[in-house]
Amino acid sequence: MSAVIDLERYRQAFSSLGFGAPGDGVLELIIANEGRLNAATEAMHGDLASVWRAIDEDGAVAAVLVRGAGENFSSGGDFAMIERMIEDEATLVRVWKEAGDLVYNLVNCSRPVVSAIRGTAVGAGLAIALLADVSVAARNARLLDGHTRLGVAAGDHAVLIWPLLCGLAKARYYLLTNKPLSGEEAERIGLVALCVDDAEVVSTALGVARQLAATSATAVRFTKHSLNNWLRLAGPSFDASLALEFLGFRLGDVKRGLAAVRSRRAPETDRKE
Repeated sequence: MSAVIDLERYRQAFSSLGFGAPGDGVLELIIANEGRLNAATEAMHGDLASVWRAIDEDGAVAAVLVRGAGENFSSGGDFAMIERMIEDEATLVRVWKEAGDLVYNLVNCSRPVVSAIRGTAVGAGLAIALLADVSVAARNARLLDGHTRLGVAAGDHAVLIWPLLCGLAKARYYLLTNKPLSGEEAERIGLVALCVDDAEVVSTALGVARQLAATSATAVRFTKHSLNNWLRLAGPSFDASLALEFLGFRLGDVKRGLAAVRSRRAPETDRKE
């Protein structure tokens, strides 16, 4: 029997997130902002960047299940945060640092992470969903990087991992055109590990998390560490993409893109550049 996970400690330290313990050694991390498709507020974005270090240091946690509250995973950063990034230099720099930490802290977290992807998964939410060691998607899930529609480079995670998961040709197509994928299509091209019926996503992901929690901790963690060296090799490309994404928040296209996303119309861009 493993040690009991101190959920209250997580709830106090990362108050924008939800937590549960659905299995022996399994920590459930819940992205919860249901009225906004679980969009990440500024506070949540910071918590999602730093929570992985706390998990990595917690001897009671053997595996992590991450999901969104309700029927969606996460629609990424909320509009209020994006507006502050556009207008305020200090916010832009802070969120840039958090965006890098979110990716690297998750990659370097020694505990295996399983994602249960239902409904919408966009932007920073999609980063967590796909950087998980095992990703389980609903057939009708809607996966979308979202960056080029907003008017910035795909920087959250995509350059790091999409070419490895689904190949450069598919990565180029979906990231450049900003075409959404269903969970079924995502599994077909190798972007996610498993695709199951919508009603079975959480139970399937939990089953995988429980299996990993019951396996030799050193065997699982050392294998994860070794596999993620492929991602570490791509670190410079990720760093460049993230810098270019945040450069885009100082250019004109992002304001037009944000207005278009809000009104659900095609964005207008400056074709002269």
